[in-house]
Parts: sequence; structure tokens; C-alpha cells
Amino acid sequence: MKRLAILIVLVVIAGVAGLMRSHSRVHATISELPGVLSDSSNQVRDEIRRRYVLTPGARVELSDINGSINIETSDTKTADVYVERTGINAEVLSRRKINIEADENGLRIHGERGDVGFFARLFGSNPTERVVLKLPRQISLLAKGVNGSVTTADLEGSVEVHGVNGRVQIAGAAGIDCKGINGNILVGLRRLNSDGVSLHGVNGNIELQLSEGLNADLDAHGMNGRVMSDLPEVTIDKSRHGSYSARIGSGGGAISAHGINGNIRLTRAVMTPAETAETENSKQSVVSSQ
Repeated sequence: MKRLAILIVLVVIAGVAGLMRSHSRVHATISELPGVLSDSSNQVRDEIRRRYVLTPGARVELSDINGSINIETSDTKTADVYVERTGINAEVLSRRKINIEADENGLRIHGERGDVGFFARLFGSNPTERVVLKLPRQISLLAKGVNGSVTTADLEGSVEVHGVNGRVQIAGAAGIDCKGINGNILVGLRRLNSDGVSLHGVNGNIELQLSEGLNADLDAHGMNGRVMSDLPEVTIDKSRHGSYSARIGSGGGAISAHGINGNIRLTRAVMTPAETAETENSKQSVVSSQ
């Protein structure tokens, strides 16, 4: 028994000594590490900036990010990547790393553990990561394993968001799949393709902002909440406890919701000035043809 106690003490001492050596080694070379900066809040941070060219229809994937993701889109072929990582010291930054791979058909950003010892992984804190992307609008997106909010502007391809601990906001996409979300969801729906919208396993409220003239059918099961609408063209039917169906306009594209711990609200999407002008022109064309 005495030998076992001595062995345990030696193991603990060795682990602490390893942490101290790692901490000292990193701090001794902090001024030599490229991209590592200190700010007035006593936080250490590093930055990654990249620029790539993507072809229309490219796929962007983000996974295992310990922080927020913010995506802006425009009519361009250029993808600008900015990643900021912050921690209390350089040793904290070393506990995780961000890998970026890209070609003309795709961009992949993946977070993973750094090359640190067992005790550092067990007892140490991880750095916070912030990803900001400026992307072409003609892409599809996958974000999974995110410990933070996910916000994306309008995309012409599909959007998949899986396993997110934070708020999800999608301005618009051809098809949307959200699964395993611990937070509120806001989705703008201007159009629907054959994939429709799938919302499964959500712990939070959902707001679907529908463009005028959108036709769809909503089917919701296993809900611990209600389906509500602010729109006159929506008819809601509650068939049984926890199950709802809704006809939007004349019906059409499928919106599926299952396992929702929260409410679903249907509201009107706020149109941009360009969309407002396009709608007015369409109305005038219809009147002229008559």
C-alpha cells in the first residue's frame, strides 16, 4: 500500500513538471511565433488570413470549431478566410489548431487538438476561435460540431448545420438541413428546391421568415411547443398533441420538423431594396400583360 501511494505521488509530480516545462518552453519563444499577438486585455491571440478562388457550385465545410462562425456572401469567385484564436497565454493556444485545405471545388476548415500532453488536455482550457468568411454566393455549406453561433448570408446552394451549441441564423438557401441544435434558429425562406427544409432535434425556438408568394407544406411532429403564424396565407391544423401541419399559400415544397423543444413561428421576410424593386417590376409586368 505504501509503495502504491509513493507511485501515485511520483506520477502526479511528473505530470506537474511536464506542464511547467511546456508552459516555460512556449513562453520562452512567444516573441518568435508568427501571427501571435497580445492585446490590452491580457489575452494572447493569433490570426490566420487566406484567400482562395472557388468555382460556382463549390462546397465549403467547417467542423469542430470552438467559437462563432460568420459568413458573408456576394457575387464573386473569391473566398476570404479570417480565423482569430484567443487564450490567456500561448500554451492555451497550443492546445488546439485550425487546419485549412482548399482547391477550386471546395474549402475545408477543421479544428482539432494540438500536440500537448495528457495533463494539459485533461486540466487545461481551450482557446476560443472566431471564423469570418467572405464567400461566393454560388456555393453549398456544411457546418458541424460548432460550440458557438453560426450566421450565414443568402446562398444559392444547400445549407447543412449539424451539432451546434448556439444560435443559428440562415438568411436563405435552396435547401436547409438543421439537426442537433442547442439554440434558437432563424431561417429566411425565399425559395425551396426539392430538398425543402428539415429541422430535427432542436432545443430552442424557430422562426421561419417567408417571402411573399412562397408556397409550401409544413409537417411537425414530436413538438414540445406550438406552431404559430403571423401571415394570412397560412392555415394551421393541430391533428394531435405535439403534431401540427400547415399549408402555406397553395402548398408545395416540404418543411419538416421533428423533436422540437420550442415554438415554430412563421413570419414575413424583410425584403432588400433590390428584391422590393424586382417584386414591383413583376407586378407591373402582370398588369401590363392584362
